[in-house]
Amino acid sequence: MNDHKKKMIAPIVITVVFLLYLVFYGRFLLTAAEFSPVMLLAAIPLAALGIGMIQVLKERINEIRSGEEDDLSNY
Repeated sequence: MNDHKKKMIAPIVITVVFLLYLVFYGRFLLTAAEFSPVMLLAAIPLAALGIGMIQVLKERINEIRSGEEDDLSNY
């Protein structure tokens, strides 16, 4: 396994675990009581967090592929 693939494993695993947490939390939130529009308002930020996490993962993978994974050592 090459070095880039090893460095991509941790961000992918963290993202999957976080997204699973959001899905289960959102499902619990929507099924815990009788449906109301307030519950939908509570689910919208969860969806935004999930979309943001996927975007951050894409950026991180692009950084790793371009060789910028150690950019903090430049400072």
